Amino acid sequence: MIDTSFDLFIETEVPDHELIISRTNLQGMITYANETFAMISGYTADELIGKPHNIVRHPDMPKSVFEELWEKLSQGENWQGFVKNRRKDGGYYWVHAEISGVYKEGKLVEYKSLRTPIENETKINMQNHYDKLRKEEEQSSRVVLYVSDEKLKKIKALMD
Repeated sequence: MIDTSFDLFIETEVPDHELIISRTNLQGMITYANETFAMISGYTADELIGKPHNIVRHPDMPKSVFEELWEKLSQGENWQGFVKNRRKDGGYYWVHAEISGVYKEGKLVEYKSLRTPIENETKINMQNHYDKLRKEEEQSSRVVLYVSDEKLKKIKALMD
């Protein structure tokens, strides 16, 4: 996919006093999204409910982060880490996520995720770390490239 909009460079800051909350079923489909999640992600709560949580997965995120997340959750452990999410408009936002299982009568019934804002220095460090992981693990790199409109049309034609 070639994204020629500049929204992908626009960061939405998560306000310090806000908590992003969501719940998913065991298959990762969103069953609850608070208004803060909707506001920050650019979706309405109705647009999020019933969708896979990876609807907000940013392409900068290495697959290994989510493999580790699911590994921990499958072992009944909680997971926490830093996540760059993609907004509906193509922009992004960074959060610290804490994900855990929800149990009823000792049986895992769903997952809950609490996300909070992070400091700018952490965002920069994590972006550099994730770029390095993607290069090592997936042999892919994040690139910003300026080309003439004529060349862009040719590239898009090749991609279609």
